[in-house]
Amino acid sequence: LKLLEFEPQCRQAAVPLAAMRAVLFASLATAAVAMLRVPVRRVGPPPEAAKLAPMSLGVGAKSNATSDAAGVVEGLALLSRRSMGYAGQIRVGTPGQEVTVVFDTGYSSVWVPRLQAARSTGGASFDPSASRTYSPSRKAFRMGFGQGSVSGRFCEDDVAIGDLAIKGFVFAEVFNASGLRSYDRLEFDGVFGLGLGSTPGAPTVMQRLVKAGQLEAPVFGFYLGKGAPGELVLGGVDPEHYVGDFNFVELNSARQWSAPLDSVQVAGRLRLSATSSAVVDSGTSLLVGPEGEVQAVAAMLGAGSLMGFHTIPCDAETPSLVFSIGGRAYPLEAEDLIVQRLAGGLCILGLQALPSTLTGADTWILGDVFMRKYYVQFDWGQQRLGFALAKRAGDNFV
Repeated sequence: LKLLEFEPQCRQAAVPLAAMRAVLFASLATAAVAMLRVPVRRVGPPPEAAKLAPMSLGVGAKSNATSDAAGVVEGLALLSRRSMGYAGQIRVGTPGQEVTVVFDTGYSSVWVPRLQAARSTGGASFDPSASRTYSPSRKAFRMGFGQGSVSGRFCEDDVAIGDLAIKGFVFAEVFNASGLRSYDRLEFDGVFGLGLGSTPGAPTVMQRLVKAGQLEAPVFGFYLGKGAPGELVLGGVDPEHYVGDFNFVELNSARQWSAPLDSVQVAGRLRLSATSSAVVDSGTSLLVGPEGEVQAVAAMLGAGSLMGFHTIPCDAETPSLVFSIGGRAYPLEAEDLIVQRLAGGLCILGLQALPSTLTGADTWILGDVFMRKYYVQFDWGQQRLGFALAKRAGDNFV
């Protein structure tokens, strides 16, 4: 750290040691950021998009990827797009250009739309010509999702999340998002990956933040509020948003937030143990599982089918769905499983089958339906997941 530099003729104007210390501490104070929560606007669906559509940006929907001092606790307020995805704002380039991104633990890269990929209905995009720190590359990028695909190329520029800044971060600028179904009507611009695994030459967000010593601890925590603002905390967890202690389980994969799955049960009616892994994925809106198992679970829950969705009568006595992970049971009741109430007294369950033809179809994906019930700590440093009961609005455990 360079404090002060004097020309020889200026040495007679000696600076007191106390003043030099003041400069040092002022510099450190500028570099260190206290726990900070950054509010973001709600990213709900547009009025014309009233029909329910499960969002599948997560690990189960991705394919065909070509690309791929003091710490800080950084809080990012999140708001649900009708409880079907969670997004917040980041800044890209110098000066920073704001874009709204989905925070996705099932994906390890970051992509934002370039100016020419901007939507006719609005939304933000990245204009590299307006950034003085932008550096292009020739490396192609293509990512397929359950909703379609996007393509472009990798580039390098500064990226900021709240007061956390990553200099020279490698991410993808998307030229063509026309393959992403209903992109014009989605109220987010890009995707911000918090997953494991990285492309050679393109370290992940967490790799960069941890290496730079910007985090108080090499962890992040998700609170996805049900009908209330959520929160992503980088560098720690927020004790105001969970109850009791975390139960930790070591990861069983080096490339995704995956834990050993003991069984899936419908209380008193069914026990399935053929699938041995569960991935926690904030970029997937529902609970997604192997086709045969999902059909069996739906039948035991008494669910019918409507336009491809599993439905139950809203007033039905529905048994709990229980995921056993690392020897602990994590039950989901009917109120946790219901994602939409329809006219006529029918309720849609947040349950979706993963076609057996897809890679990874032998995995359960615990998306936002699970993460609204349980606060999840993603421990990047110790390669483990921690689960605690999420505190809901109005809860009082004192």
